[in-house]
Amino acid sequence: MEGPLIIGVDGSEPSLQALDWAVDEAVRRTGALRVLHASRWGHYEDRRPSFGTDRGAVQRHAEYIAAQSVERAAKRAPELGVTAEVVAHDPASALIEASHDAGVLVVGSRGHGTFGGLLLGGVSLPVAAHAQCPVVVVRGHDRNVRGGCGQVALGIGDPERAAAATGFAFRAAELRRSRLVALRAWRCPAHELPDFPTDDREAHVVHAENELAAALHDPAERYTSVPVHAVQQEGPARDVLVSASDRSDLLVVGARRRRSGFGLQLGPVGHAVLHHSACPVAVVPHD
Repeated sequence: MEGPLIIGVDGSEPSLQALDWAVDEAVRRTGALRVLHASRWGHYEDRRPSFGTDRGAVQRHAEYIAAQSVERAAKRAPELGVTAEVVAHDPASALIEASHDAGVLVVGSRGHGTFGGLLLGGVSLPVAAHAQCPVVVVRGHDRNVRGGCGQVALGIGDPERAAAATGFAFRAAELRRSRLVALRAWRCPAHELPDFPTDDREAHVVHAENELAAALHDPAERYTSVPVHAVQQEGPARDVLVSASDRSDLLVVGARRRRSGFGLQLGPVGHAVLHHSACPVAVVPHD
């Protein structure tokens, strides 16, 4: 049985946007929504900070944020069962720990503790890199976040490792009753280096099309109601995916687990889409 959808909240505007997205997603998945707020009020226990920080006041504020989030979720979807948890822990660490029991973990792009000029927050990036379940970073344009495009985009990297991300993307498209656009980027050295020996462009195209077909075959047979458009495109993968995100409600990418077993190997493409995508991004660990 799939675990609950967990949303990390901190009361910031990006957090509220992520909460609304998570409520809608939980309704689509007909599952539970768990609101998690982490605050390090325990840091103040048995201490006397020079600025007079009141541990009790910090804890009450944390509980207020969680309660307000539950109230907002209940107003948006009265039929949805919503629970809340407040923990005395570092937010990123708390969410990563919660990911062991979650079906999907949702975070905003930035929070209260992030400088306004940064593109991605100090919680969302480590959570996306170290969570044990799929993580959705809610970011992008209002139309994309609201789901007004009717499209889920899927980046196909290594076809042999694409099963988890591909399955997640097909299900997301099915739940939204939208089309799925699967993208495989390729590069031809002869087109980038004038002195490089001429390459057979057609060979690159055929190879990319074969990789797409192999990656999509099994899930397409399971999700027969999902219209699928396979696209092979020349260019850097990060550019291809960021461009597709502008026309999508969700961008799904896979991430390899490190050999050490600790965390995911997001790579330059993963980092690029998390920082620049025009729509929410789902990072799905490879099986």
